[in-house]
Amino acid sequence: MGIVVAVLLCVVSSAAYAAAAVVQENVAHRPLRALLHLPAWWSAIALNAVGAVLHVGALASGPLSLVQPFGVLTLVMAVPVAAVVARRAVTRIEWHGIAMTVLGLGGILVLAGSAGPGALTASQLVGLLLVTAIVLVVIGGSGASGLWAALAGGIAFGVSSALTQTVVVHLSAGLGFVTVLTGAAIGVLSCAGLLFAQRSYRDGLGAPLAVGTLANPVAAAVIGMVLLGERITGGPLGLVIAGCSALTAALGVALLTRARSPLSTTSPSVRI
Repeated sequence: MGIVVAVLLCVVSSAAYAAAAVVQENVAHRPLRALLHLPAWWSAIALNAVGAVLHVGALASGPLSLVQPFGVLTLVMAVPVAAVVARRAVTRIEWHGIAMTVLGLGGILVLAGSAGPGALTASQLVGLLLVTAIVLVVIGGSGASGLWAALAGGIAFGVSSALTQTVVVHLSAGLGFVTVLTGAAIGVLSCAGLLFAQRSYRDGLGAPLAVGTLANPVAAAVIGMVLLGERITGGPLGLVIAGCSALTAALGVALLTRARSPLSTTSPSVRI
């Protein structure tokens, strides 16, 4: 029953994230000060919050190896929804890009072995947060937009998702330093990911959302393998398949990069 609940929560969470992405992309040309007074933008914030709550519920109901792959549904849902809002058909390139990205990402995640629910120690948490801060400043600093901002947002959300598991594990033992610090870090990273994602949608929805969707579980998988003892299953053959899957996903992102959504009214001179 827990697995069924986790799957249902994942599907609804992805739908909320997809709807939020479409709304954010539609107002991405506006500066941050204008967005703060825009009801549509706050509705996107609310949808992201709903998606996040449902994602946490899914993590509490099912294993990480099951929950994370469902994140690709955000991409699958958002691109067709954006096309409907723009009153156009989804192009063949977009369908091919979606299919290749989902197929490649699915191949990577299926091969990601799990050592069971794990939690970061205090030293691991501090080290991870320092590395994440440096990476986000390098990738997303100086007003970066487009795919670089999408990459930074995906990493921020991926690290935040990985930290959520630590909170879920430690909450059973009550509030402590690690739990409080991790909760605060999740809040900061979620806000950073939201702003990076908002900035990335200025050039359209498909490619930035694909990059963010790919970077999110990859970042979580790296944390799992480096810090939590998770491994790629299948030995050398598994590594080869994972490499081919990564290449397939990259080609899918390249296709979506070519298929810019006409929803965007981006002006490159506008900065958040």
